[in-house]
Amino acid sequence: MSSGSGAGHVVGLAVGRGTGAEVAGIFGQFVDRFAELYGRNIRVERASRTYDSYVSLARECAGIEEIRHRTREDAEHYERFLRERAAAGTPVVFRTAINAQTLYLVRQRLRAVKEDVLDAGGARLLLVRDQAQGFYTGENEHSPGRVRRVTEFSRETTEQVLHHAVRRARQVWPGEGAARIVMAYKFHLLDGALDRWVSDFGEQHGVDVRVFQPDTVNRNLIAHGPEDRTVLVAGNEWGDIMHVVLLDRFGAGRQEEHCTRNVHLHRDVEGLVEYQTVHGSADDLEGLDLVNPLATVRAAAAVAEGYAECGGAVAAAERALAAVARAGVRTPDLGGRHSSGAVVSALLDALAAEPAPVASGRPAASVGSGSPAASADPGSPAVGGSPASSPADSGAPAAVPAAASGATGGVPAPASGATAAAPAAVVPAAPAPVSGS
Repeated sequence: MSSGSGAGHVVGLAVGRGTGAEVAGIFGQFVDRFAELYGRNIRVERASRTYDSYVSLARECAGIEEIRHRTREDAEHYERFLRERAAAGTPVVFRTAINAQTLYLVRQRLRAVKEDVLDAGGARLLLVRDQAQGFYTGENEHSPGRVRRVTEFSRETTEQVLHHAVRRARQVWPGEGAARIVMAYKFHLLDGALDRWVSDFGEQHGVDVRVFQPDTVNRNLIAHGPEDRTVLVAGNEWGDIMHVVLLDRFGAGRQEEHCTRNVHLHRDVEGLVEYQTVHGSADDLEGLDLVNPLATVRAAAAVAEGYAECGGAVAAAERALAAVARAGVRTPDLGGRHSSGAVVSALLDALAAEPAPVASGRPAASVGSGSPAASADPGSPAVGGSPASSPADSGAPAAVPAAASGATGGVPAPASGATAAAPAAVVPAAPAPVSGS
Protein backbone atom coordinates (compact mmCIF):
# COMPACT_ATOMS: atom_id res chain seq x y z
CA MET A 1 0.00 0.00 0.00
CA SER A 2 2.90 2.31 0.74
CA SER A 3 6.51 2.21 -0.19
CA GLY A 4 9.64 3.84 1.18
CA SER A 5 13.18 3.17 2.19
CA GLY A 6 14.16 0.47 4.64
CA ALA A 7 12.92 -3.03 5.22
CA GLY A 8 9.35 -3.85 4.34
CA HIS A 9 6.58 -4.36 6.90
CA VAL A 10 3.41 -6.35 6.24
CA VAL A 11 0.00 -5.65 7.75
CA GLY A 12 -3.03 -7.86 7.19
CA LEU A 13 -6.41 -6.35 6.33
CA ALA A 14 -9.87 -7.94 6.61
CA VAL A 15 -12.88 -6.00 5.36
CA GLY A 16 -16.55 -6.50 6.18
CA ARG A 17 -19.77 -5.20 4.65
CA GLY A 18 -21.55 -2.05 5.76
CA THR A 19 -19.04 0.78 6.06
CA GLY A 20 -16.14 -1.70 5.95
CA ALA A 21 -14.87 -0.52 2.56
CA GLU A 22 -14.88 3.11 3.72
CA VAL A 23 -13.14 2.27 6.99
CA ALA A 24 -10.54 0.17 5.16
CA GLY A 25 -9.90 3.06 2.79
CA ILE A 26 -9.34 5.43 5.70
CA PHE A 27 -6.98 2.96 7.32
CA GLY A 28 -5.02 2.69 4.10
CA GLN A 29 -4.71 6.45 3.71
CA PHE A 30 -3.24 6.85 7.16
CA VAL A 31 -0.92 3.88 6.87
CA ASP A 32 0.33 5.49 3.66
CA ARG A 33 0.78 8.85 5.38
CA PHE A 34 2.78 7.35 8.24
CA ALA A 35 4.87 5.36 5.78
CA GLU A 36 5.61 8.59 3.92
CA LEU A 37 6.44 10.53 7.08
CA TYR A 38 8.77 7.86 8.42
CA GLY A 39 10.22 6.60 5.14
CA ARG A 40 8.91 3.09 5.67
CA ASN A 41 7.73 0.46 3.24
CA ILE A 42 4.39 -0.84 4.56
CA ARG A 43 2.57 -3.43 2.49
CA VAL A 44 -1.04 -4.29 3.24
CA GLU A 45 -2.22 -7.82 2.43
CA ARG A 46 -6.00 -7.90 2.17
CA ALA A 47 -8.15 -10.99 2.62
CA SER A 48 -9.67 -12.10 -0.68
CA ARG A 49 -13.20 -12.25 0.74
CA THR A 50 -15.44 -9.40 1.90
CA TYR A 51 -17.15 -10.69 5.05
CA ASP A 52 -20.82 -10.25 5.86
CA SER A 53 -22.26 -8.04 8.53
CA TYR A 54 -25.36 -9.19 10.34
CA VAL A 55 -27.38 -6.63 8.38
CA SER A 56 -26.13 -7.88 5.02
CA LEU A 57 -26.94 -11.47 6.00
CA ALA A 58 -30.44 -10.57 7.15
CA ARG A 59 -31.04 -8.50 4.01
CA GLU A 60 -29.74 -10.98 1.44
CA CYS A 61 -30.33 -14.48 2.82
CA ALA A 62 -33.53 -16.40 2.23
CA GLY A 63 -33.69 -17.85 5.73
CA ILE A 64 -31.90 -19.31 8.72
CA GLU A 65 -30.07 -22.07 6.88
CA GLU A 66 -28.61 -19.70 4.32
CA ILE A 67 -27.47 -17.33 7.08
CA ARG A 68 -25.82 -20.25 8.88
CA HIS A 69 -24.14 -21.43 5.68
CA ARG A 70 -22.68 -18.02 4.81
CA THR A 71 -21.62 -17.49 8.42
CA ARG A 72 -19.72 -20.78 8.43
CA GLU A 73 -18.09 -19.93 5.10
CA ASP A 74 -16.99 -16.52 6.41
CA ALA A 75 -15.62 -18.05 9.61
CA GLU A 76 -13.65 -20.72 7.77
CA HIS A 77 -12.23 -18.16 5.34
CA TYR A 78 -11.26 -15.66 8.03
CA GLU A 79 -9.66 -18.33 10.19
CA ARG A 80 -7.68 -19.52 7.18
CA PHE A 81 -6.60 -15.94 6.41
CA LEU A 82 -5.33 -15.45 9.98
CA ARG A 83 -3.47 -18.75 9.92
CA GLU A 84 -1.86 -17.86 6.59
CA ARG A 85 -0.84 -14.43 7.83
CA ALA A 86 0.68 -15.91 10.98
CA ALA A 87 2.55 -18.56 8.98
CA ALA A 88 3.94 -15.82 6.72
CA GLY A 89 5.24 -13.92 9.75
CA THR A 90 2.71 -11.08 9.63
CA PRO A 91 2.41 -9.83 13.22
CA VAL A 92 -0.73 -7.68 12.95
CA VAL A 93 -4.08 -7.47 11.14
CA PHE A 94 -6.59 -4.63 10.98
CA ARG A 95 -10.20 -5.76 10.68
CA THR A 96 -13.38 -3.79 10.09
CA ALA A 97 -16.62 -4.98 11.71
CA ILE A 98 -18.15 -8.28 10.59
CA ASN A 99 -20.97 -10.52 11.80
CA ALA A 100 -20.62 -11.41 15.47
CA GLN A 101 -21.30 -15.14 15.11
CA THR A 102 -18.57 -15.35 12.46
CA LEU A 103 -16.13 -13.61 14.75
CA TYR A 104 -16.86 -15.74 17.77
CA LEU A 105 -16.49 -18.97 15.86
CA VAL A 106 -12.98 -17.82 14.90
CA ARG A 107 -12.21 -16.42 18.33
CA GLN A 108 -13.12 -19.71 19.96
CA ARG A 109 -11.00 -21.74 17.55
CA LEU A 110 -7.96 -19.44 17.78
CA ARG A 111 -8.48 -18.56 21.46
CA ALA A 112 -8.66 -14.80 21.26
CA VAL A 113 -8.66 -12.23 24.03
CA LYS A 114 -9.40 -8.52 23.72
CA GLU A 115 -7.45 -6.06 25.84
CA ASP A 116 -7.55 -2.44 26.83
CA VAL A 117 -5.46 -0.34 29.21
CA LEU A 118 -7.33 2.29 31.23
CA ASP A 119 -6.27 4.91 33.74
CA ALA A 120 -8.85 5.64 36.43
CA GLY A 121 -7.50 8.76 38.07
CA GLY A 122 -4.03 7.25 38.42
CA ALA A 123 -5.20 3.71 39.16
CA ARG A 124 -3.98 1.64 36.22
CA LEU A 125 -6.26 -1.12 34.92
CA LEU A 126 -5.71 -3.77 32.27
CA LEU A 127 -8.95 -5.24 30.93
CA VAL A 128 -8.60 -8.69 29.35
CA ARG A 129 -11.82 -9.96 27.78
CA ASP A 130 -11.97 -13.73 27.39
CA GLN A 131 -13.35 -14.22 23.87
CA ALA A 132 -12.21 -17.83 23.58
CA GLN A 133 -14.91 -19.45 25.69
CA GLY A 134 -18.25 -18.79 27.30
CA PHE A 135 -21.75 -18.01 26.21
CA TYR A 136 -20.82 -15.88 23.19
CA THR A 137 -18.90 -18.75 21.63
CA GLY A 138 -20.36 -21.98 20.34
CA GLU A 139 -22.60 -23.43 17.65
CA ASN A 140 -26.35 -23.06 17.21
CA GLU A 141 -28.71 -26.02 16.88
CA HIS A 142 -32.12 -25.19 15.41
CA SER A 143 -35.43 -26.96 15.73
CA PRO A 144 -38.91 -25.55 15.10
CA GLY A 145 -39.37 -22.56 17.37
CA ARG A 146 -36.11 -23.18 19.27
CA VAL A 147 -32.42 -22.35 19.16
CA ARG A 148 -30.05 -24.35 21.35
CA ARG A 149 -26.60 -22.83 21.75
CA VAL A 150 -23.83 -25.14 22.94
CA THR A 151 -20.85 -23.44 24.60
CA GLU A 152 -17.78 -24.62 26.45
CA PHE A 153 -15.33 -23.64 29.19
CA SER A 154 -12.05 -25.48 29.68
CA ARG A 155 -9.21 -25.53 32.19
CA GLU A 156 -6.65 -25.27 29.37
CA THR A 157 -8.19 -22.14 27.86
CA THR A 158 -8.71 -20.53 31.26
CA GLU A 159 -5.05 -21.06 32.12
CA GLN A 160 -3.95 -19.70 28.74
CA VAL A 161 -5.97 -16.55 29.32
CA LEU A 162 -4.50 -16.10 32.79
CA HIS A 163 -0.93 -16.70 31.57
CA HIS A 164 -1.47 -14.08 28.90
CA ALA A 165 -2.94 -11.59 31.38
CA VAL A 166 0.14 -11.86 33.60
CA ARG A 167 2.55 -11.53 30.66
CA ARG A 168 0.69 -8.54 29.27
CA ALA A 169 0.70 -6.79 32.63
CA ARG A 170 4.49 -7.13 32.70
CA GLN A 171 4.61 -5.49 29.26
CA VAL A 172 2.38 -2.53 29.99
CA TRP A 173 3.78 -1.96 33.49
CA PRO A 174 7.50 -2.79 33.09
CA GLY A 175 9.28 -3.64 36.32
CA GLU A 176 5.97 -3.85 38.18
CA GLY A 177 3.48 -6.16 36.52
CA ALA A 178 0.09 -6.92 38.02
CA ALA A 179 -0.64 -6.38 41.69
CA ARG A 180 -3.74 -8.56 41.48
CA ILE A 181 -6.00 -10.33 39.01
CA VAL A 182 -9.75 -9.98 39.44
CA MET A 183 -12.00 -12.22 37.33
CA ALA A 184 -15.60 -11.30 36.50
CA TYR A 185 -17.43 -14.49 35.48
CA LYS A 186 -20.82 -16.00 36.19
CA PHE A 187 -18.96 -18.92 37.73
CA HIS A 188 -21.90 -20.17 39.85
CA LEU A 189 -23.34 -21.65 36.67
CA LEU A 190 -20.36 -23.99 36.26
CA ASP A 191 -20.74 -26.27 39.30
CA GLY A 192 -17.52 -25.09 40.93
CA ALA A 193 -15.26 -25.96 37.98
CA LEU A 194 -14.07 -22.47 37.02
CA ASP A 195 -13.27 -21.28 40.53
CA ARG A 196 -11.38 -24.54 41.17
CA TRP A 197 -9.26 -24.03 38.04
CA VAL A 198 -8.56 -20.44 39.07
CA SER A 199 -7.61 -21.44 42.61
CA ASP A 200 -5.26 -24.15 41.32
CA PHE A 201 -3.63 -21.69 38.89
CA GLY A 202 -3.03 -19.15 41.64
CA GLU A 203 -1.46 -21.73 43.95
CA GLN A 204 0.76 -23.23 41.24
CA HIS A 205 2.09 -19.90 39.98
CA GLY A 206 2.07 -17.72 43.09
CA VAL A 207 -0.49 -15.37 41.58
CA ASP A 208 -3.13 -13.48 43.54
CA VAL A 209 -6.15 -14.22 41.35
CA ARG A 210 -9.74 -14.21 42.52
CA VAL A 211 -13.00 -14.83 40.72
CA PHE A 212 -16.15 -12.82 41.49
CA GLN A 213 -19.69 -12.63 40.19
CA PRO A 214 -20.05 -9.76 37.69
CA ASP A 215 -22.48 -7.85 39.91
CA THR A 216 -19.95 -8.00 42.77
CA VAL A 217 -17.26 -6.54 40.52
CA ASN A 218 -19.67 -3.79 39.47
CA ARG A 219 -20.55 -3.00 43.08
CA ASN A 220 -16.89 -2.78 44.05
CA LEU A 221 -16.09 -0.59 41.05
CA ILE A 222 -18.81 1.83 42.09
CA ALA A 223 -18.27 1.71 45.84
CA HIS A 224 -14.52 1.72 46.43
CA GLY A 225 -12.32 3.10 43.74
CA PRO A 226 -9.99 0.97 41.64
CA GLU A 227 -6.72 -0.32 43.01
CA ASP A 228 -3.60 0.38 41.00
CA ARG A 229 -2.23 -2.31 38.67
CA THR A 230 -5.37 -4.41 38.65
CA VAL A 231 -5.82 -6.86 35.80
CA LEU A 232 -9.51 -7.40 35.23
CA VAL A 233 -10.08 -10.69 33.36
CA ALA A 234 -13.67 -10.76 32.22
CA GLY A 235 -16.07 -13.24 30.79
CA ASN A 236 -17.11 -11.72 27.51
CA GLU A 237 -20.77 -11.46 28.49
CA TRP A 238 -19.79 -8.94 31.18
CA GLY A 239 -16.95 -7.39 29.20
CA ASP A 240 -19.07 -6.66 26.15
CA ILE A 241 -21.38 -4.43 28.18
CA MET A 242 -18.92 -2.99 30.66
CA HIS A 243 -16.10 -2.20 28.23
CA VAL A 244 -18.04 0.75 26.82
CA VAL A 245 -18.98 1.88 30.33
CA LEU A 246 -15.35 1.73 31.48
CA LEU A 247 -14.24 3.73 28.43
CA ASP A 248 -16.71 6.45 29.33
CA ARG A 249 -16.06 6.44 33.08
CA PHE A 250 -12.29 6.38 32.78
CA GLY A 251 -12.01 9.21 30.29
CA ALA A 252 -11.06 7.19 27.22
CA GLY A 253 -13.83 8.66 25.09
CA ARG A 254 -16.78 7.24 23.19
CA GLN A 255 -16.65 3.86 21.50
CA GLU A 256 -16.92 5.53 18.07
CA GLU A 257 -13.51 7.11 18.77
CA HIS A 258 -11.77 4.06 20.15
CA CYS A 259 -9.81 1.08 18.85
CA THR A 260 -8.77 -2.06 20.68
CA ARG A 261 -6.51 -5.04 20.11
CA ASN A 262 -7.27 -8.74 20.08
CA VAL A 263 -4.51 -11.29 20.67
CA HIS A 264 -4.75 -14.91 19.55
CA LEU A 265 -3.38 -17.54 21.93
CA HIS A 266 -3.66 -20.74 19.87
CA ARG A 267 -0.18 -22.16 19.29
CA ASP A 268 -0.63 -22.05 15.48
CA VAL A 269 -1.10 -18.27 15.48
CA GLU A 270 0.24 -17.38 18.91
CA GLY A 271 0.78 -13.67 19.39
CA LEU A 272 -0.96 -12.58 16.17
CA VAL A 273 -2.62 -9.25 17.00
CA GLU A 274 -5.81 -7.99 15.41
CA TYR A 275 -6.79 -4.32 15.69
CA GLN A 276 -10.39 -3.23 15.34
CA THR A 277 -12.50 -0.19 15.88
CA VAL A 278 -14.88 -0.57 18.81
CA HIS A 279 -17.86 0.66 16.79
CA GLY A 280 -19.81 -1.73 14.60
CA SER A 281 -20.41 -2.05 10.87
CA ALA A 282 -22.82 0.93 10.74
CA ASP A 283 -24.67 -0.41 7.70
CA ASP A 284 -27.12 2.51 7.97
CA LEU A 285 -24.25 4.85 7.06
CA GLU A 286 -22.96 2.85 4.09
CA GLY A 287 -22.21 5.10 1.13
CA LEU A 288 -23.16 8.32 2.95
CA ASP A 289 -19.57 9.44 3.74
CA LEU A 290 -20.55 9.93 7.38
CA VAL A 291 -18.69 7.18 9.24
CA ASN A 292 -16.63 8.50 12.14
CA PRO A 293 -12.96 8.00 11.15
CA LEU A 294 -11.31 8.69 14.51
CA ALA A 295 -11.02 5.12 15.80
CA THR A 296 -9.63 4.00 12.45
CA VAL A 297 -7.01 6.77 12.50
CA ARG A 298 -5.94 5.66 15.95
CA ALA A 299 -5.72 2.06 14.83
CA ALA A 300 -3.55 3.04 11.85
CA ALA A 301 -1.23 4.99 14.14
CA ALA A 302 -1.02 2.11 16.61
CA VAL A 303 -0.19 -0.36 13.85
CA ALA A 304 2.38 1.97 12.27
CA GLU A 305 4.12 2.61 15.57
CA GLY A 306 4.00 -0.91 16.94
CA TYR A 307 4.73 -2.88 13.78
CA ALA A 308 6.32 -0.63 11.16
CA GLU A 309 8.97 1.22 13.15
CA CYS A 310 7.14 4.54 13.07
CA GLY A 311 8.12 5.63 16.58
CA GLY A 312 5.90 8.48 17.76
CA ALA A 313 3.07 7.84 15.29
CA VAL A 314 0.47 7.55 18.07
CA ALA A 315 1.48 10.86 19.63
CA ALA A 316 1.51 12.51 16.19
CA ALA A 317 -2.00 11.21 15.53
CA GLU A 318 -3.21 12.55 18.86
CA ARG A 319 -1.74 15.98 18.09
CA ALA A 320 -3.51 15.96 14.74
CA LEU A 321 -6.78 14.92 16.38
CA ALA A 322 -6.45 17.72 18.94
CA ALA A 323 -5.69 20.31 16.25
CA VAL A 324 -8.68 19.23 14.23
CA ALA A 325 -10.89 19.28 17.32
CA ARG A 326 -9.92 22.87 17.97
CA ALA A 327 -11.11 23.70 14.45
CA GLY A 328 -14.56 22.41 15.43
CA VAL A 329 -15.08 20.08 12.48
CA ARG A 330 -16.55 16.66 13.18
CA THR A 331 -18.93 14.03 11.85
CA PRO A 332 -22.65 14.17 12.72
CA ASP A 333 -22.45 11.49 15.42
CA LEU A 334 -20.23 13.89 17.38
CA GLY A 335 -22.56 16.84 16.81
CA GLY A 336 -20.81 18.15 13.70
CA ARG A 337 -21.83 18.73 10.11
CA HIS A 338 -18.80 17.43 8.25
CA SER A 339 -18.38 14.42 6.03
CA SER A 340 -16.01 11.60 6.83
CA GLY A 341 -13.90 12.64 3.85
CA ALA A 342 -13.66 16.19 5.14
CA VAL A 343 -12.47 14.98 8.53
CA VAL A 344 -9.95 12.62 6.93
CA SER A 345 -8.56 15.37 4.68
CA ALA A 346 -8.12 17.70 7.62
CA LEU A 347 -6.35 15.04 9.68
CA LEU A 348 -4.04 14.13 6.79
CA ASP A 349 -3.18 17.81 6.39
CA ALA A 350 -2.48 18.11 10.11
CA LEU A 351 -0.15 15.11 9.95
CA ALA A 352 1.61 16.56 6.91
CA ALA A 353 2.41 19.62 9.02
CA GLU A 354 4.18 17.46 11.61
CA PRO A 355 7.95 18.00 11.85
CA ALA A 356 10.14 15.25 10.47
CA PRO A 357 10.39 12.38 12.98
CA VAL A 358 13.29 12.83 15.37
CA ALA A 359 13.84 9.10 15.68
CA SER A 360 12.49 5.92 14.22
CA GLY A 361 12.65 2.38 15.48
CA ARG A 362 10.78 0.93 18.42
CA PRO A 363 7.80 2.91 19.74
CA ALA A 364 7.92 4.75 23.02
CA ALA A 365 4.55 3.92 24.50
CA SER A 366 1.02 3.11 23.47
CA VAL A 367 -1.60 0.45 23.59
CA GLY A 368 -3.55 1.80 20.67
CA SER A 369 -6.68 2.38 22.71
CA GLY A 370 -7.26 6.01 21.94
CA SER A 371 -4.63 7.67 24.07
CA PRO A 372 -0.97 7.10 24.83
CA ALA A 373 -0.52 4.39 27.42
CA ALA A 374 2.11 2.33 29.15
CA SER A 375 5.22 1.04 27.44
CA ALA A 376 5.94 -2.58 26.71
CA ASP A 377 8.90 -4.66 27.70
CA PRO A 378 12.13 -3.74 25.91
CA GLY A 379 12.34 -5.42 22.54
CA SER A 380 8.62 -6.00 22.12
CA PRO A 381 6.17 -3.78 20.25
CA ALA A 382 4.52 -1.51 22.80
CA VAL A 383 1.29 -1.19 20.92
CA GLY A 384 0.68 -4.68 19.76
CA GLY A 385 2.09 -6.76 22.55
CA SER A 386 4.18 -9.55 21.16
CA PRO A 387 4.43 -11.28 17.87
CA ALA A 388 4.95 -15.00 18.27
CA SER A 389 8.72 -14.56 18.31
CA SER A 390 8.76 -11.98 21.09
CA PRO A 391 10.45 -13.09 24.28
CA ALA A 392 7.92 -11.16 26.28
CA ASP A 393 5.26 -13.71 25.44
CA SER A 394 7.19 -16.78 26.50
CA GLY A 395 7.97 -18.39 29.78
CA ALA A 396 6.03 -18.76 33.01
CA PRO A 397 4.23 -15.75 34.46
CA ALA A 398 5.89 -13.75 37.17
CA ALA A 399 4.38 -14.04 40.62
CA VAL A 400 1.90 -11.35 41.53
CA PRO A 401 2.11 -9.98 45.07
CA ALA A 402 -0.75 -10.85 47.35
CA ALA A 403 -3.34 -8.09 47.55
CA ALA A 404 -5.27 -6.89 50.54
CA SER A 405 -8.44 -7.20 48.53
CA GLY A 406 -9.38 -8.97 45.35
CA ALA A 407 -11.93 -6.32 44.48
CA THR A 408 -11.56 -3.60 41.96
CA GLY A 409 -12.95 -0.33 42.99
CA GLY A 410 -15.15 2.58 42.19
CA VAL A 411 -15.26 4.74 39.15
CA PRO A 412 -14.31 8.43 39.13
CA ALA A 413 -16.30 11.06 37.31
CA PRO A 414 -15.88 10.89 33.55
CA ALA A 415 -12.97 12.76 32.10
CA SER A 416 -13.00 14.44 28.72
CA GLY A 417 -12.10 12.34 25.71
CA ALA A 418 -12.12 15.08 23.09
CA THR A 419 -11.33 14.33 19.51
CA ALA A 420 -12.73 15.68 16.31
CA ALA A 421 -11.94 16.93 12.86
CA ALA A 422 -10.75 19.94 10.89
CA PRO A 423 -12.13 22.30 8.30
CA ALA A 424 -13.46 21.06 5.00
CA ALA A 425 -16.71 20.51 3.18
CA VAL A 426 -19.91 20.69 5.19
CA VAL A 427 -22.67 18.15 4.65
CA PRO A 428 -26.26 18.28 5.85
CA ALA A 429 -26.62 17.34 9.48
CA ALA A 430 -27.75 13.77 10.03
CA PRO A 431 -28.56 11.90 13.23
CA ALA A 432 -26.74 8.79 11.96
CA PRO A 433 -25.46 7.13 15.12
CA VAL A 434 -22.93 4.39 14.51
CA SER A 435 -24.76 1.11 14.82
CA GLY A 436 -23.10 -2.05 15.97
CA SER A 437 -23.46 -5.50 14.50
